[in-house]
Amino acid sequence: MGELAPDFELQGTAGRFRLGDHRGRRVVLAFYPGDETPVCTKQFCSYRDRSEDLSALDAIVVGISGQDVASHEAFTANHGLTVPLLADPDKAVARAYGVARPVLGTQRATFVIDEAGRVAWKKLHALGLDFVSVDQLTQVLANARPGGEVRSAGARPGGETRGPRSPST
Repeated sequence: MGELAPDFELQGTAGRFRLGDHRGRRVVLAFYPGDETPVCTKQFCSYRDRSEDLSALDAIVVGISGQDVASHEAFTANHGLTVPLLADPDKAVARAYGVARPVLGTQRATFVIDEAGRVAWKKLHALGLDFVSVDQLTQVLANARPGGEVRSAGARPGGETRGPRSPST
């Protein structure tokens, strides 16, 4: 933790998103395997249902997966989703963050990027059958220390492994 988060720019359901443009704010990157899959639908519908709580986090929350913007727009429309979804069809961003998986695509993972652009917290989901809830995000962000470090907030041992890589890897 504490390493500089790889910068990126992706197209999404709310237009272009460049991580570097959000320095000075905390950003939550929610990597997920795919639109319209059972767990992903449950995850983003739970974020929709708790959108007021998400807004109160004082953080920008975005979802990232390998589908294109048209797929994300359909997923958003089908479920009334409120979190912007970013398209990473070549999985360059997933590779930069160490969550691209052969055959399976993008691994479910959550990264909290602090105001200085550093990885303050991360959770990698081994099987992708669960996700970081709004309550967990609230706890993680509430435990943030000045300078971006986050005290452990319910992460399981082994859940915070493998850091981001430079975008060139």
